Amino acid sequence: MSVSDSESSSSSHGGEYKFFRQITRDRLLFEMLGSTRTGDSKSTWKVLIMDKVTVKVMSHSCKMSDITDQGISLVEDLFRRREPMTSMDAIYFIQPSKENVVMFLSDMSGREPLYKKAYVFFSSSVPKELVNHIKCDTSVLPRIGALREMNLEYFPIDNQAFITDHEGALGELYGKNVENSRRFDACLNTMATRIATVFASLNELPFVRYRAAKATDDSTATFRDSIPAKLAAGVFNNLLKYKCIPNFPQTETCELLILDRSIDQIAPVIHEWTYDAMCHDLLEMDGNKYVVELPRKTGGSPEKKEVLLEDQDLVWQELRHAHIADASERLHDKMTNFVSKNKAAQMQQSARDGSEISTRDLQKIVQSLPKYNEQVEKLTLHIEIAGKINSVIRELGLRDLGQLEQDLVFGDAGAKDVISFLRTKQDASPENKLRLLMIYACVYPEKFEGDKASKLMQLARLSNEDMKVVNNMKLLGGSSETKKTSGGFSLKFDNQKTKQAARKDRTDEEETWQLFRFYPVLEELLEKLSKRELPKNEYSCMNDPSSTDQERTKRGSVRKSHASPAPAVPERKAPAQSMRSRRTATWARTSNSDDGYSSDSVLKSAAREFKKMGQRIFVFIIGGATRSELRACHKLTTKLGREIVLGCSSLDDPPQYITKLKLLSETEISTEVLRF
Repeated sequence: MSVSDSESSSSSHGGEYKFFRQITRDRLLFEMLGSTRTGDSKSTWKVLIMDKVTVKVMSHSCKMSDITDQGISLVEDLFRRREPMTSMDAIYFIQPSKENVVMFLSDMSGREPLYKKAYVFFSSSVPKELVNHIKCDTSVLPRIGALREMNLEYFPIDNQAFITDHEGALGELYGKNVENSRRFDACLNTMATRIATVFASLNELPFVRYRAAKATDDSTATFRDSIPAKLAAGVFNNLLKYKCIPNFPQTETCELLILDRSIDQIAPVIHEWTYDAMCHDLLEMDGNKYVVELPRKTGGSPEKKEVLLEDQDLVWQELRHAHIADASERLHDKMTNFVSKNKAAQMQQSARDGSEISTRDLQKIVQSLPKYNEQVEKLTLHIEIAGKINSVIRELGLRDLGQLEQDLVFGDAGAKDVISFLRTKQDASPENKLRLLMIYACVYPEKFEGDKASKLMQLARLSNEDMKVVNNMKLLGGSSETKKTSGGFSLKFDNQKTKQAARKDRTDEEETWQLFRFYPVLEELLEKLSKRELPKNEYSCMNDPSSTDQERTKRGSVRKSHASPAPAVPERKAPAQSMRSRRTATWARTSNSDDGYSSDSVLKSAAREFKKMGQRIFVFIIGGATRSELRACHKLTTKLGREIVLGCSSLDDPPQYITKLKLLSETEISTEVLRF
């Protein structure tokens, strides 16, 4: 059977550097769909047939127009009744399951198959018994144009991130009474398979590192504590199968670090102040979709418009990791600069002032109108969204809450400050008070011993259901560090408990906006991994490298040619309430333009910065990742000169994470509850 060798996945060896998502997209479009356009099938339209998993894989990487460009005229569901199209070829992109193979054979066997010829691509490794099952049907074999393993069963959600689509992973792996259950094994096995296909797809063989279990007398904690090790073993076993793929690396080419949510329980609930995080935390979004109300040109009631906040929107791509205040300011500057430079805008202004417009000027207006309207619409959209976020921040009093959250994390606030806030801010939302107490529990676990927790909950006017969330944080702990404190939380971070702080200020970081101090533990771990300074007793390796391998990897991690750093943005005078200088970190400003519409030349310039990169670093977080962790991966890609790809069972915003944590102690969790 022909197996993909992923030639398109070269990383930094010649040519323009391609990031993770681009490689995935190219494989689907060209290596899979494009490979069927040969011989008699070169100019004919085809049907694309997928199952419920592979259709998600495709939709996360490609648009319908991309698929159509590759000769696909119709997309069908494998398990829906389909009309025969005997003059057309079909492409099957399916999981290698018995049900799928049986359905495929029923389509193509007998005297009257549904399609002329079938090109079959499996999303992961095919068991031998299924291959034999296909071979046994002699009527189908002559009608098969290709039978290949694509080894692509993950879901890109960002240029440098993917999910395995396990929304219920927290409950299935860390919930009550799940040890050795069928759901536990199925979740872990599928997750391992999907992670492994990332490396098969990118033609990479990683050092598989994972957070090691810590010694404890509590058997329940041990079972949960060993989940990263079990997943690492599953991924490694899958990778061993890929060594027979032609051109697949036989020695390690990158790093994989497998973690779980126990490493950082603050990141999922603290308010993250970037434009991206604020959109998903404060606005009613459906995935990346948002319905924004825009003022009509003719006046009257606002016009509702559904927009997608994704990388194809270049303004979003530029501003998503910026602080919300910085994003608002830059949007205002963009609109001002755009209006001052654009001919159509200038002519319109002249018309308003009563000045006479010449015929030549009118011609210039008409020529620039299409681009003008597009740019103004895009900027107006983001200005409206940023304005809505700032209104919500003021309405909910989030600045004071955000300051207290960060002061708690960095050891600048304590019990008195939390109690004072709960007493004086009775109108704060229950969710925000709960999030504050969850952070408080992480930093001061001893304050939740005995009846102290219930007293805090009463002060905050929170329910017993809310108390479940705080109690269930213990199920993710898994550390024995706090066993000495009679039942305290196992929520220590990197063993740093200096002055009751969960983080230390980064002395090497440039000054930035207020409320931008927080960084996830993941950021420190990735920097240590890049420097090969991860403690071996805390982070084990499945394929422990020899000293020669270590030296090779260390050399590979050094960037061959450093891009010129982005010019520092001049400091603006900070307003009275700001305690820190208001500058955006240069890593977040690599592809900005002042005309309100990032041009191709700007993006190409940014791409050139990454032309020569060191070895990739992959990190996978069991139980879901956060937007602050995604931001850290983008930041460190620039800082370290190595593409950092974030994988996770799901990408969760605070409300989603809290719901999942609340359900952790339930014996049965409905999948409907987990649909957000």
